[in-house]
Formats: sequence, C-alpha cells, structure tokens
Amino acid sequence: MPVRRPRHRAARHALATTMLVAALAGCTGCVGLIDHLPSRPVRGTVQTPPEVIGARGPLSARDARGVVAALQAQGHTELVARWLAAMQSTQVAPLVVGNATRLLVDGPETYRAMFEAVAGARRHVHLETYILDDDDTGRRLAELLLERRRQGVRVSVLYDAIGTLGTPEAYFDRLREGGVEVCAFNPVTPRAGRPVALNHRDHRKILVVDGRVAYAGGVNISDVYSSGSASARRRTDRGSGWRDTHIEIRGPAVAELQTLFVDSWARQDCPGRPDEAAAAVPPPSAQGDRVLRVVASTPADARNAIRDELLVAMAAAERSIHVTMAYFVPDPETLETLEAAARRGVDVTLVLPGISDFWAVHAAGRSHYERLLAAGVRIRERRDALLHAKTVVVDGVWSTVGSANMDWRSFLHNDEVNVVIVGEGFGGEMERLFADDVAQSDPVEAAAWKRRGIAQRAMETAARMLEYWL
Repeated sequence: MPVRRPRHRAARHALATTMLVAALAGCTGCVGLIDHLPSRPVRGTVQTPPEVIGARGPLSARDARGVVAALQAQGHTELVARWLAAMQSTQVAPLVVGNATRLLVDGPETYRAMFEAVAGARRHVHLETYILDDDDTGRRLAELLLERRRQGVRVSVLYDAIGTLGTPEAYFDRLREGGVEVCAFNPVTPRAGRPVALNHRDHRKILVVDGRVAYAGGVNISDVYSSGSASARRRTDRGSGWRDTHIEIRGPAVAELQTLFVDSWARQDCPGRPDEAAAAVPPPSAQGDRVLRVVASTPADARNAIRDELLVAMAAAERSIHVTMAYFVPDPETLETLEAAARRGVDVTLVLPGISDFWAVHAAGRSHYERLLAAGVRIRERRDALLHAKTVVVDGVWSTVGSANMDWRSFLHNDEVNVVIVGEGFGGEMERLFADDVAQSDPVEAAAWKRRGIAQRAMETAARMLEYWL
C-alpha cells in the first residue's frame, strides 16, 4: 500500500519548487547563504543561577541554585553546566519547575489525549497548527470545538495558510459561523498592510485547554496519523503508519505555551481576543517534578534558540546522542558537532526516514551520510512507517520533543516550538522510545552505502544544492 499523503502536500511541494527555481536563478549553489545562520552558542560555566519559575512565580536565587544542584547531581555536571550557561547567554526562556509530562507516541494516542482535553474544556481552547485537514480527524475536532463553543467555551484556532492549502475555506467558515475565532497565518492572498510571505510558515503545534493542560510536538490534524507505527507493524504492508511524538504538559509550563499562542495571534493581527480568555484563568498549579523549558523560534530572531539548545547539548554529550528526526538536512555546524561527538567516543545514533513524503528533503539528507558514517556516526532508516517525529535525547538526561526538524527550513524559515526536559526520569522514557525506533529500523552500512547507484547520487547532488530552501 502506498504512503497516504494529505492533499495539501502536493500543492506545498509544487509551490516550493516554483520558489526554488526563482531563487536559484540568481544563486549558484546558494553557497553564501550559510552566513545567515546564527553564530556558535556561548559555552562556559554557570556564574549565576538561571531564571527559574514555579507555580508561584520566579524562584529566589537560593532556590534556583537548588534546582541546578539537583540537576547536576544526576551525574551530568558538564552537560547541565554548558546548557545552563548557554541558556543564560541567550536569555530567551526560563526553566520551569513543578510540571507533569506524558509522552504521546503516534497519532491515535495523541488524538485521544487532545480530544479528551478539548471535550472537558470549561473556559477556553487555543489551537495552533500547521496542518488542519478537512477529513475524518479534522471534522471530529471541528465538531468538538463547535460543541464546546455552544457551551460557552471561548475557542480560537490559528492555522498556517501553506499547510492548509488543501483544506476548503468552507471548513473554516463553518467554524466561524459557530462562533469560533479563526485566523490564517500568513495568508497566500494579500491582506491590507501585510505583504505575502510564502516562505515564512507557522510550523508549531500547540493546544492549550483552560490554561491547565497543553500539548506540543510533531502531530498535525490529519487522517494520515490515524494509523500509528505500531499498527503498521501488525500488518504486512510497509509504509502504512505514521510515527510521531507529542508531549502533554500539566503545571506552570502550560503558561509558557499559552503565551506563545497569544503572541502568534497578535503578530498576525487576528480578530478576537484570546489573550482575554487566557488572562481570565488562574495560574497553573504544580503538578509534578519535571524541570523543563519551552523554546520557541521565528525567522526574525537574531539567534535560533532551538538550534542553539541542540548544539550546546550535543557538544557537551559524554555518552550518547540519540536522534529521531523526520527531516534531517543539517547545516555545517550541526554536522561538525555530530562528527566531533562520534570521534570522541560518544554513541551518536540517528534514526531517519527510509521513506519520505518529500523526495528532495530525503535525498538532501542522504547526501551527508557518507561523511557522517566515516566519522563513526551510526545511521538507521525506518521503512515500516513514515517517520515524522522530531526528538533528541542526550546522555539520557537532556531531551527535546517539538515541531522543529534538524534542517535549514526549521532553523531559518519557520515559526517552531520545542519543549526541552532535563532529568533522568523523562530521559529514561525517551531512551526506551528510541530503543524501539532502533529495533524497527535498518542499519545503513558504510561499505554498502558507498556502492549506491549513480541515479541515487545524482538525486542527492541535485537536492543538496536546494537544501537551504527545502
């Protein structure tokens, strides 16, 4: 059975191809475009305690030091110290303590959790997504949102215009007619006072319900996720299910994701006032012991905080870097960081797609395999499901789940959001999930890879020239 693709993807890729042709007309290989990447993140030791927030607001310097000491006591002093030092230098987002998290694997599990939360909403529902398809999954969600609105719940939906190219306007009109606040991110048609920005996309996936529970990760709203990777393994056909990762958060960090949604809404001059709905709820109370940081990025940022987090954590790795990544088209510094870690004896293992919904991204990523394998990086490809997850776990203690791929588009062109969780409890869950991905993937051997055919090499070369735009 062929991989099912949402209708919008063909349109998106056609649009991307048009943009590439236009861009490359004045750019041979786009060699100089690497200068647009943020500079190397600052490293060092923790001089002062970082900003730490709990259920009652900012912690004192003494309590913040206690949080840092507890993290370092888990045996990863160098990793935690470098990460915290870089976090201070960027001054983007605080550490947030007192959270409970739940790791959600694949679409079915994620939809059960999210839809249950929406069904129980009493005050407001705020949804920000890249893809919102008019299919069974999208219509189920629409019915839930409309039912909650009829019960007096404030509902606001922000969707990306490119990601929803295949969704008929009637879908959104029905939501509007039912009282839902609906807004498109960077519409493809001109809007008064706002230029069309086709390359700037909102790739975030955020759901906040009543200010008490939030969701983030890689799962969009589409039927393609209705068959998870586990169900794919129970069938004989290959490439049927989608493998993705999402996270549920309860506790003070919910407010961080809430703030991001409200900010995105305001930046787009959307109608309605979701900020009023957010302000009307009490601050979330402590729900657990997870320490995390919500990291967001936009193309307007002087530095990409998500990329900085990844580089610092991987550069400080002492034992392992385990990456599960949908789109892997690394910039030179990311490549160098992975290679350096492997050469100093760190177990660097990448689980990447063996099949993809976009050939150019797949080929561009594969063009880097030979160099990585030569440095000692282990590469595996998953072919029983379409891999869409974007997760990294370093030394079993620093983990990230989010919307950002390890590619130029996520780091330079999109609005993205990742959740970074520090601690061995969540890290252990991530390692177990990674072990399952490894078990379901096939190794890429250096000797066999060198023998790949001329046609495949040609595709890699062509795609490599376009990687900045992919």
